[in-house]
Amino acid sequence: MSTSAERRLGEKIARELYRDPDYIDDPVLVEYVRAIWEPLLQAARSRGELTSELDERFAWQVLLGKDRSVNAFALPGGWLGLHLGLVSVTTTRDELASVLAHELSHVTQRHISRLVNQEKRQAPLMIAAMILGALAARKNSDAANAVLSGSQAVAVQNQLNFSREMEREADRVGYGVLTQAGFDPAGFVSMFEKLQQASRLNDSGAYPYLRTHPMTTERSADLQARLQLTSRERTDVSSPAALEHALMAARARVLSSGGVDGQRALLSEAASLQAGAPSLRRAAALYAGSLAASRMRDTGLAVTYAQRLLDEQREVPAAARQARLLLAEVSLAGGRTERALTLLDAVSRSRPELLLRAQARLASGGASEVAQLLQSWVATQPRDAMAWQVLAAAYHSQGQTLRAVRAEAEAQVALLDYAAAVDRLKAAQDLMRRGAASGDHIEASIIDTRTRQVESLLREQALER
Repeated sequence: MSTSAERRLGEKIARELYRDPDYIDDPVLVEYVRAIWEPLLQAARSRGELTSELDERFAWQVLLGKDRSVNAFALPGGWLGLHLGLVSVTTTRDELASVLAHELSHVTQRHISRLVNQEKRQAPLMIAAMILGALAARKNSDAANAVLSGSQAVAVQNQLNFSREMEREADRVGYGVLTQAGFDPAGFVSMFEKLQQASRLNDSGAYPYLRTHPMTTERSADLQARLQLTSRERTDVSSPAALEHALMAARARVLSSGGVDGQRALLSEAASLQAGAPSLRRAAALYAGSLAASRMRDTGLAVTYAQRLLDEQREVPAAARQARLLLAEVSLAGGRTERALTLLDAVSRSRPELLLRAQARLASGGASEVAQLLQSWVATQPRDAMAWQVLAAAYHSQGQTLRAVRAEAEAQVALLDYAAAVDRLKAAQDLMRRGAASGDHIEASIIDTRTRQVESLLREQALER
């Protein structure tokens, strides 16, 4: 399979994943995962595993899913899926990095292309449907039946499972990428042992990663041998990095616990904290308790827990930043807009701060400021669908309907939904014909140009069917 064909196939699948109710664009977790993912990509480039052709043609994007199952998966074209359930069971960033390095190596070694090539007699659309059906089967066998019959789903699942040789190669290459990127290789072994233990004790289907990446004694021994040969200082479990990871794992646990019972359990854990509880456990419980309380609409309790966390972590910059972001988030969710704004750095250009501040200023009547802020952002980050959506809301608040509709279209382009984008652009052109663009000739010109460009993408998409 050529790299171009694999890229197109990956975009088909990514387009459906964006539509999946489990897809989540959480700026805090996306930023955290990206900070782990980028060094791995750079290490793969340095080692020659990631060629310039693949680097240029493939997406290299990690999509988060709020599914509670412990799963991660590589897809054609450099797309990766990561369930929050997996993030929530990791103890260190090194463990999470080990999974990402392993999945990255499946892509750079063209394992997915080889598996898909086994079905080269099928049309690309059918192959995409088969992969989506297999992913659905890993999450929910009933959901899979909406895409494939049960027998087909089992057959496709078997076809898409990586061979033992591929797994060992991804272990070997991934281990090298992980260490070159500066992560503790012990994370590879500890994550492997955690999954291996789960494979022995858990048969409930909560660990679908085990079915596609079978844990074997041979693989475990190989990794242990590699670790013995690697001289590197072990990660301190009480380090600032470990503390920040504990907060991110807690966030993943809350966001993947959709039901009321799950949120109540997290609140109970925070409420039962003992004074002498270990610092990591205490910080994670306060973080989870605050976010869970906010989701249960108890703003007072959410703010109390977040403030306690911030007070306890002021001397640890990374943890203090996450606590401050949490306090701003729960304050804004509870209508305490001014409090949220005082907690956010007005000059920060990190995505979580920027989007939270934009939402807070929008809620407090600062639509014009938000529009200026996000115009600059999307000029350099055109694939940021959430930023386009907030920008659209800012334009609507100012009565700039034409610009708002165009921003809505750009959000759909970022999500690869070209049909929806064309619909919005056509709506904008209709507004122009009715005189809504009076005086805004530059915007009208942009809309005409973008309509032609996105229609071209839509035609290409249709031809691939």
